[in-house]
Amino acid sequence: MRRLLGTLTTLVVLLGLVVLVGPASAATSVSVTGNGYGHGRGLSQYGAKARAEAGQSYREILDFYYPGAEHETIGGKVSVLLSADTSKDVVVRDRSGLSLKSLGNGRTYALKKGKATWWRITPAKKGSASRIAFTTKRTKKWRTLRTVPGAAQFTAGGKPIALRTPSGVRAYRGVLRSARPSGAKRERDTVNIVSLEHYLKGVVPREVPALWSAEAVRSQAVAARTYAAFERRMPLADHYQICDTTSCQVYGGFTDEHPASNQAIKATRKEILTSGGNPAFTQFSASNGGYTTGGTVDYLPAKKDPFDKAYRGWTATITDAQVSAALPAVGSLESIEVLARNGNGSFGGRVDSIRINGSKGSSTLTGDQFRSYFGLRSTMFKVS
Repeated sequence: MRRLLGTLTTLVVLLGLVVLVGPASAATSVSVTGNGYGHGRGLSQYGAKARAEAGQSYREILDFYYPGAEHETIGGKVSVLLSADTSKDVVVRDRSGLSLKSLGNGRTYALKKGKATWWRITPAKKGSASRIAFTTKRTKKWRTLRTVPGAAQFTAGGKPIALRTPSGVRAYRGVLRSARPSGAKRERDTVNIVSLEHYLKGVVPREVPALWSAEAVRSQAVAARTYAAFERRMPLADHYQICDTTSCQVYGGFTDEHPASNQAIKATRKEILTSGGNPAFTQFSASNGGYTTGGTVDYLPAKKDPFDKAYRGWTATITDAQVSAALPAVGSLESIEVLARNGNGSFGGRVDSIRINGSKGSSTLTGDQFRSYFGLRSTMFKVS
């Protein structure tokens, strides 16, 4: 293969599981082919879709992906960190029924519609109080209404509230709280406190298309509800329980609700999966590549999934530049060696460990680390 920057020839030699590449240059690259999308544990969203289309009910789908888990019910609320609101204020659009509550004295103040266009909570008195201000149609200048003790929050009696963030406006049900992190003074986080059922309405259509087969969407609703119930038992912080990103579950609030997924949530109202009386750890991913990955609990076994046929044969390229950026101590790419696989599925199974050798040294990574460093869809892959 001719290089643009010289007459050197790149020789690719396949020796068992080792891919040798050399001499290294900015043009050096290695091709990767794989199956599946995601970690592969628990419910496969595309597998659930195929099962629903084949006539399986949502409970049959869940029983396949979480064998041994019990079906029970749960309610309550969940507090969610809204990561898009990176500023220390909480700004909401005026609407009917809007009110403000001080967490310092417990008092609630009605905010009459028409008095303002936007309302804002900012920390005051070194964070020990909250300043409530508003703008009107005539002026964009903030005018202080009052200062209340402690943190504060907006609510509209369960109706959606439009929240203004640096990235745009998005509506949420429930409470929008200006929450003070433990130990912080002037800093505040925006936290949405909402019923578990309303929370799901902003999660499910972000995880799967709402217009998929109803039984598939219902299985996702139960898995997502259970996952949230599991996570809120171990809060991420003192002032919120879970986040709204892929680190927890993607949550878009009222703005992302869809009638079809809302119906799936209603049809499975309060239903969760449990193990030992507690919410199960219902992990899920887009596609398991035809074979689920075993988890740390009995109800997450490794087993063949003939219904999941999505994301087959995807390809990716790992370049010398990517290796140098991700692992500078390794230097220029020289070889990649798969050290171990789990033995389940295509290519001999998912990659458990892999070594990258370079001009300056080598680095041994887990399959998950390798996938993360180079943006691969899954750890079920081969290097060629």
